[in-house]
Amino acid sequence: MHLYIAGALTMGYAIAALHFLKFQRQTGDRLFGLFAIAFFIFAFQRVALALAVMSGASPLWPYGLRLLGFMLIIVAIIDKNRARRPA
Repeated sequence: MHLYIAGALTMGYAIAALHFLKFQRQTGDRLFGLFAIAFFIFAFQRVALALAVMSGASPLWPYGLRLLGFMLIIVAIIDKNRARRPA
């Protein structure tokens, strides 16, 4: 059951990443590109976590990827808000 849920989450993250990538191509906005990269990282993290659990290895290191994805989202939001400020 764990692998089924991991696969569903991976698919959801990949679909979200593809949508953000589509929006980035349409608008050229860097925010959507960074969000797409973050969601691809989330999808890869789910696969890495499932493989780590299956192999019996320590499942702690994939959470570093998750942290990286969230940090990228925060950087994207800060970057977008700084770009709006008048000079």
